[in-house]
Amino acid sequence: MSHRQAECPVARTVDVIGDRWSLLIIRDAFDGIRRFSELQRNLGLAKNILATRLRELVAQGILEIVPAADGSAYHEYALTDRGRELFAVIVALRKWGEAHLFDEDEPHSALLDVETGRPVELQVTNAAGQPISAGDTFVRKVAAAPA
Repeated sequence: MSHRQAECPVARTVDVIGDRWSLLIIRDAFDGIRRFSELQRNLGLAKNILATRLRELVAQGILEIVPAADGSAYHEYALTDRGRELFAVIVALRKWGEAHLFDEDEPHSALLDVETGRPVELQVTNAAGQPISAGDTFVRKVAAAPA
């Protein structure tokens, strides 16, 4: 079932990037993995599934096909501006996983600030820059059309 016509932005977004392989491809793109063979090796994904997910991410404007950086005849997949805007989504998934899916002393990869070397934090704020949580928000639904 497609949610492409849903009134909810979350439902439409999940339609585009909600597949686990798509999210992991986007994560790898943020990590600088750009070639099909590198993505396949890193993800352990069947070629046909990877090709399908890459095709969809390109069609959605999240990735673009670019010439290989080394000047070879190969091509690479690069995040577009639209794709780079998913950074906060990937960070949010990472932070939730760190908090809930690892034992206290269990090692895991860490996302660090290039300048300080300290862990990256993610905070949701209102328009004035004040931190907020789910209890501080509400969803304004689209009004139903009169019968």
